[in-house]
Amino acid sequence: MRIGLTGGIASGKSTVSNWLNEWGYPIIDADKIAREVVEPGESAYQEIVRHFGKEILLEDQSINRKKLGSIIFNDEHERKALNGIVHPAVRKKMLAQKERYEASGHQTVIFDIPLLFESDLFHLVDKVMLVYVDEQTQLERLINRDQAGKEDALARISSQFPLKDKRERADAVINNSGSLEETASQVKMILNQWKANPSNL
Repeated sequence: MRIGLTGGIASGKSTVSNWLNEWGYPIIDADKIAREVVEPGESAYQEIVRHFGKEILLEDQSINRKKLGSIIFNDEHERKALNGIVHPAVRKKMLAQKERYEASGHQTVIFDIPLLFESDLFHLVDKVMLVYVDEQTQLERLINRDQAGKEDALARISSQFPLKDKRERADAVINNSGSLEETASQVKMILNQWKANPSNL
Protein backbone atom coordinates (compact mmCIF):
# COMPACT_ATOMS: atom_id res chain seq x y z
CA MET A 1 0.00 0.00 0.00
CA ARG A 2 1.17 3.50 -0.85
CA ILE A 3 -0.02 6.08 1.67
CA GLY A 4 0.11 9.80 0.93
CA LEU A 5 0.75 11.77 4.12
CA THR A 6 -0.14 15.43 3.86
CA GLY A 7 -1.33 18.42 5.86
CA GLY A 8 -1.10 22.17 5.92
CA ILE A 9 1.72 24.39 7.09
CA ALA A 10 2.15 24.03 10.90
CA SER A 11 -0.43 21.23 11.08
CA GLY A 12 2.00 18.72 12.60
CA LYS A 13 2.57 16.56 9.52
CA SER A 14 6.34 16.38 10.13
CA THR A 15 5.73 15.02 13.65
CA VAL A 16 3.54 12.23 12.23
CA SER A 17 6.12 11.54 9.51
CA ASN A 18 8.86 11.17 12.16
CA TRP A 19 6.74 8.68 14.12
CA LEU A 20 6.05 6.60 11.02
CA ASN A 21 9.78 6.54 10.33
CA GLU A 22 10.47 5.41 13.94
CA TRP A 23 7.82 2.68 13.59
CA GLY A 24 9.69 1.24 10.61
CA TYR A 25 7.79 2.68 7.65
CA PRO A 26 9.93 3.85 4.72
CA ILE A 27 9.33 7.55 4.03
CA ILE A 28 9.60 9.22 0.63
CA ASP A 29 10.05 12.90 1.49
CA ALA A 30 8.91 15.14 -1.39
CA ASP A 31 10.45 18.32 0.09
CA LYS A 32 13.83 16.64 0.55
CA ILE A 33 13.75 15.27 -3.01
CA ALA A 34 12.74 18.70 -4.35
CA ARG A 35 15.93 20.13 -2.77
CA GLU A 36 18.08 17.29 -4.11
CA VAL A 37 16.96 17.56 -7.76
CA VAL A 38 18.08 21.20 -7.99
CA GLU A 39 21.60 20.59 -6.69
CA PRO A 40 24.50 21.27 -9.10
CA GLY A 41 25.03 18.37 -11.49
CA GLU A 42 21.39 17.27 -11.54
CA SER A 43 19.58 17.57 -14.88
CA ALA A 44 16.80 19.74 -13.38
CA TYR A 45 19.49 22.13 -12.11
CA GLN A 46 20.94 22.44 -15.61
CA GLU A 47 17.51 23.11 -17.10
CA ILE A 48 16.79 25.79 -14.50
CA VAL A 49 20.09 27.57 -15.24
CA ARG A 50 19.41 27.33 -18.98
CA HIS A 51 15.96 28.87 -18.55
CA PHE A 52 16.61 31.53 -15.88
CA GLY A 53 20.24 32.34 -16.62
CA LYS A 54 23.40 32.29 -14.53
CA GLU A 55 22.27 35.40 -12.61
CA ILE A 56 20.28 33.11 -10.29
CA LEU A 57 23.43 31.32 -9.08
CA LEU A 58 25.41 31.97 -5.92
CA GLU A 59 29.22 32.04 -5.92
CA ASP A 60 29.41 28.31 -5.18
CA GLN A 61 27.22 27.69 -8.27
CA SER A 62 24.22 26.56 -6.20
CA ILE A 63 20.86 28.16 -6.92
CA ASN A 64 20.09 31.38 -5.08
CA ARG A 65 16.65 30.38 -3.82
CA LYS A 66 15.77 33.92 -2.72
CA LYS A 67 16.54 35.35 -6.14
CA LEU A 68 14.70 32.57 -7.98
CA GLY A 69 11.81 32.91 -5.54
CA SER A 70 11.49 36.63 -6.19
CA ILE A 71 11.33 35.97 -9.96
CA ILE A 72 8.62 33.31 -9.82
CA PHE A 73 6.65 34.88 -6.98
CA ASN A 74 5.46 37.73 -9.15
CA ASP A 75 5.30 35.93 -12.49
CA GLU A 76 2.81 33.13 -13.10
CA HIS A 77 4.45 32.18 -16.43
CA GLU A 78 7.90 31.79 -14.86
CA ARG A 79 6.45 29.89 -11.90
CA LYS A 80 4.87 27.39 -14.29
CA ALA A 81 8.17 27.09 -16.16
CA LEU A 82 10.01 26.25 -12.92
CA ASN A 83 7.34 23.76 -11.81
CA GLY A 84 7.47 22.17 -15.27
CA ILE A 85 11.17 21.45 -14.69
CA VAL A 86 11.14 20.50 -11.00
CA HIS A 87 7.91 18.50 -10.62
CA PRO A 88 8.67 15.77 -13.21
CA ALA A 89 12.17 15.35 -11.76
CA VAL A 90 10.73 14.99 -8.25
CA ARG A 91 8.09 12.48 -9.36
CA LYS A 92 10.71 10.39 -11.19
CA LYS A 93 12.92 10.23 -8.10
CA MET A 94 9.98 9.45 -5.81
CA LEU A 95 8.90 6.53 -7.98
CA ALA A 96 12.48 5.21 -8.15
CA GLN A 97 12.64 5.28 -4.31
CA LYS A 98 9.27 3.54 -4.07
CA GLU A 99 10.47 0.74 -6.33
CA ARG A 100 13.62 0.27 -4.25
CA TYR A 101 11.61 0.05 -1.02
CA GLU A 102 9.13 -2.40 -2.50
CA ALA A 103 11.90 -4.55 -3.95
CA SER A 104 13.47 -4.78 -0.48
CA GLY A 105 10.25 -6.19 0.98
CA HIS A 106 8.34 -3.18 2.31
CA GLN A 107 4.57 -3.69 2.08
CA THR A 108 3.68 -0.10 2.90
CA VAL A 109 5.46 3.02 1.66
CA ILE A 110 4.68 6.52 2.98
CA PHE A 111 4.77 9.42 0.52
CA ASP A 112 5.28 12.56 2.62
CA ILE A 113 3.91 15.22 0.24
CA PRO A 114 3.01 18.60 1.81
CA LEU A 115 1.38 19.86 -1.42
CA LEU A 116 -0.30 16.59 -2.44
CA PHE A 117 -3.63 18.36 -3.06
CA GLU A 118 -2.16 21.48 -4.65
CA SER A 119 -0.01 19.40 -7.06
CA ASP A 120 -2.80 16.83 -7.64
CA LEU A 121 -0.57 13.82 -6.93
CA PHE A 122 -3.39 11.45 -5.97
CA HIS A 123 -2.32 9.03 -8.73
CA LEU A 124 0.89 8.26 -6.81
CA VAL A 125 -0.91 6.86 -3.75
CA ASP A 126 -3.65 4.42 -2.75
CA LYS A 127 -4.79 6.26 0.38
CA VAL A 128 -4.47 9.82 1.68
CA MET A 129 -3.87 10.54 5.38
CA LEU A 130 -4.42 14.20 6.27
CA VAL A 131 -3.02 15.80 9.43
CA TYR A 132 -5.60 18.40 10.42
CA VAL A 133 -5.83 21.31 12.86
CA ASP A 134 -8.45 24.03 13.04
CA GLU A 135 -7.58 27.39 11.47
CA GLN A 136 -7.00 29.22 14.75
CA THR A 137 -4.61 26.52 16.04
CA GLN A 138 -2.77 26.48 12.71
CA LEU A 139 -2.28 30.25 12.81
CA GLU A 140 -1.09 30.28 16.44
CA ARG A 141 1.35 27.41 15.86
CA LEU A 142 2.83 29.02 12.76
CA ILE A 143 3.33 32.37 14.51
CA ASN A 144 4.99 30.63 17.48
CA ARG A 145 7.08 28.26 15.36
CA ASP A 146 8.53 30.78 12.92
CA GLN A 147 8.23 33.88 15.11
CA ALA A 148 6.28 35.24 12.14
CA GLY A 149 3.99 38.23 12.19
CA LYS A 150 0.27 37.50 11.90
CA GLU A 151 -0.01 38.91 8.36
CA ASP A 152 2.96 36.90 7.11
CA ALA A 153 1.54 33.73 8.71
CA LEU A 154 -1.90 34.31 7.18
CA ALA A 155 -0.37 34.88 3.73
CA ARG A 156 1.54 31.60 3.95
CA ILE A 157 -1.54 29.67 5.09
CA SER A 158 -3.67 31.16 2.31
CA SER A 159 -1.13 30.10 -0.34
CA GLN A 160 -2.25 26.49 0.30
CA PHE A 161 -5.67 24.88 -0.08
CA PRO A 162 -7.67 25.31 3.17
CA LEU A 163 -7.36 22.27 5.43
CA LYS A 164 -11.14 22.06 5.77
CA ASP A 165 -11.42 21.58 1.97
CA LYS A 166 -8.73 18.89 2.03
CA ARG A 167 -10.71 16.91 4.60
CA GLU A 168 -13.35 16.06 2.01
CA ARG A 169 -10.90 14.23 -0.27
CA ALA A 170 -8.78 12.51 2.38
CA ASP A 171 -9.31 8.82 3.20
CA ALA A 172 -8.42 9.45 6.84
CA VAL A 173 -8.16 12.63 8.91
CA ILE A 174 -5.83 12.86 11.92
CA ASN A 175 -7.04 15.60 14.25
CA ASN A 176 -3.86 17.09 15.71
CA SER A 177 -5.54 19.78 17.81
CA GLY A 178 -5.17 17.79 21.05
CA SER A 179 -2.20 16.10 22.75
CA LEU A 180 0.58 14.24 20.95
CA GLU A 181 -0.59 10.98 22.59
CA GLU A 182 -4.08 11.45 21.12
CA THR A 183 -2.59 12.13 17.69
CA ALA A 184 -0.30 9.08 17.81
CA SER A 185 -3.14 6.76 18.81
CA GLN A 186 -5.26 8.03 15.89
CA VAL A 187 -2.41 7.29 13.45
CA LYS A 188 -1.94 3.77 14.84
CA MET A 189 -5.67 3.07 14.68
CA ILE A 190 -5.85 4.08 11.00
CA LEU A 191 -2.79 1.99 10.09
CA ASN A 192 -4.45 -1.00 11.79
CA GLN A 193 -7.72 -0.40 9.95
CA TRP A 194 -5.84 -0.27 6.65
CA LYS A 195 -3.75 -3.34 7.64
CA ALA A 196 -0.74 -1.27 6.65
CA ASN A 197 2.31 -3.10 8.00
CA PRO A 198 5.75 -1.56 7.48
CA SER A 199 7.19 -4.74 5.97
CA ASN A 200 6.42 -8.37 5.32
CA LEU A 201 8.91 -9.57 7.95
